[in-house]
Amino acid sequence: MAESQKVAVIGAGVAGLASARELKREGHRVVVYEKSDQLGGTWVYDPRVESDPLGLDPNREIVNGSLYFSLCTNLPRQLMGFSDYPFEIKKNGELKTFPGHEEVLTFLNEFARDFGLVELIRFNTEVVRVEHVDSRNDQWMVESRMNELSLEEAFDAVVVCNGHHTQPRIADIPGIEKWHGKQIHSHNYRVPEPFQDQVVVVIGDSASSNDISGEIAKVAKEVHLSSRSPGIKVTKLDYYDNIWQHSKIDCVYENGEVAFQDGASVHADIILHCTGYKYNFPFLETNGIVSVDDNRVGPLYKHVFPPKLAPRLSFIGIPYWVVIFHMMEFQAKWVARVLSGKVFLPSEKEMLADIEKHYRRMEEVGKPKHHTHSLHSDEFEYLDWLAAQMGEAGVDEELKEIYRTLFKLIDKFLADKGWIKLRELVVENGVFEK
Repeated sequence: MAESQKVAVIGAGVAGLASARELKREGHRVVVYEKSDQLGGTWVYDPRVESDPLGLDPNREIVNGSLYFSLCTNLPRQLMGFSDYPFEIKKNGELKTFPGHEEVLTFLNEFARDFGLVELIRFNTEVVRVEHVDSRNDQWMVESRMNELSLEEAFDAVVVCNGHHTQPRIADIPGIEKWHGKQIHSHNYRVPEPFQDQVVVVIGDSASSNDISGEIAKVAKEVHLSSRSPGIKVTKLDYYDNIWQHSKIDCVYENGEVAFQDGASVHADIILHCTGYKYNFPFLETNGIVSVDDNRVGPLYKHVFPPKLAPRLSFIGIPYWVVIFHMMEFQAKWVARVLSGKVFLPSEKEMLADIEKHYRRMEEVGKPKHHTHSLHSDEFEYLDWLAAQMGEAGVDEELKEIYRTLFKLIDKFLADKGWIKLRELVVENGVFEK
């Protein structure tokens, strides 16, 4: 007979909602903690920005949202649903190939409503401490705060789903301490108007840097994209009159000059860091059993379970460069069924050995530690492995082909066209439509 556990889920974004559904399906008693007043996590648009535009001041009032107003998904909607709950939200009667954040939030609200998840969520409730307090009975204490009221509650297990798009990572730039221009992290970017008539250097080569640079180019004087990818030479991008691609920044100077390793230099007004985020679990107290080192959360077996604390502590949504909704669903199913006793984990020793094997493989191929949780090129192997743990089929072959086609287009067109133009190309040619 399946065991029923009392489980705390921290966060009501995609990971938290997927976890709550699977835990509920397995008969577990679920409490979801959400610090904001609505579900959706990273898909909730908040026009506020932080007092420190780089997000470094520990005393700043933290704004959890990182969405900019115009954001659309960089995955087609076919890859934005769950295996049994496809993305069918329409805008103006149309199913958009790359939906905006409003449609994604609507989708998540309908998902939560249809599976009875809303009543499991404690809104406006921040988790301030999670601690293993009773080794004999394997109990976890969750301390939460709602307004000025604090509450401590014991649970059999905790699933961490707090996301990783809140704590900015900042580029290390030689000479930056003497540079007098403005700096901002994309976490605090919302609209392009503050960049009117400015010369802007954008650091990064991800979807956000491409999106934002294309948007601010409409109002900025010049936009200069800086990438640390090898072999980059200074080039002017197709489809844009005022965007140039550069290599990594070599140094910045007190007079406002930004020098690139490709030999070019510009006098910039603003440096915009589109440099990603840090994993951060300020509430989690494990006496060092779980730590974050150069953005490696570990040790985690298959990016989910810390061996010494498994299965009572787990993490959903850590990996990236993957079909994210399906990954979270499969991870959540795995956790829920392990907790109910239907699926078993290897021994602590075996899990640790598997983690060490993964680390060694990274070193052999030259993959840096901060990319520990990147699944690029291994995404479907990982998802199929997760599905196999439950005896289920992996990702549908049609969805795999959509994903592979997208990345072929990225490799072929993204460097010159950017994400904005790439989306337009896909939509105009009906690439992912039947």
